[in-house]
Amino acid sequence: MSRQQQIEDMLRPVIEDLGYEFVGAQHQAHGGTGLLRVYIDKPGLGVMVDDCARASREISTVLDVNDPIPGHYTLEVSSPGIERPLFTPAHFAQFKGQQAKLTVSIPVGGRRKFKGMIRAVQNDQIVLEVDGDEIQLAHDNVLKARLVPEF
Repeated sequence: MSRQQQIEDMLRPVIEDLGYEFVGAQHQAHGGTGLLRVYIDKPGLGVMVDDCARASREISTVLDVNDPIPGHYTLEVSSPGIERPLFTPAHFAQFKGQQAKLTVSIPVGGRRKFKGMIRAVQNDQIVLEVDGDEIQLAHDNVLKARLVPEF
């Protein structure tokens, strides 16, 4: 099991027990220090600063006991915001019909960055409409994905 999966499996029940949706977590190591960013949501209500503080206290306790990340790091608990990160195929399916930006690890058609309309999710393949063409991207190949707000 990867460290990322271990962190997610550890934090999901803590966050859900508090009444929030666990959107996802990102760990970024920077030399001797790092950042663990945890996204929570409260569908229909949104997340306030007090919600983030409450979740942060509980998450800190679990991380202190289990110590899944070596070295020093900063914990940040946040709302997903309007540029909501998309971590799972279910997230893509939930936001079908909306614009998203994706970066893939292995180039597809010579490209690593895509921006387009989420059309479907089929067998862990994300179908995007990019410049009038449909492109299928394997979810396992997606490094980073976010919604693109439309104003």
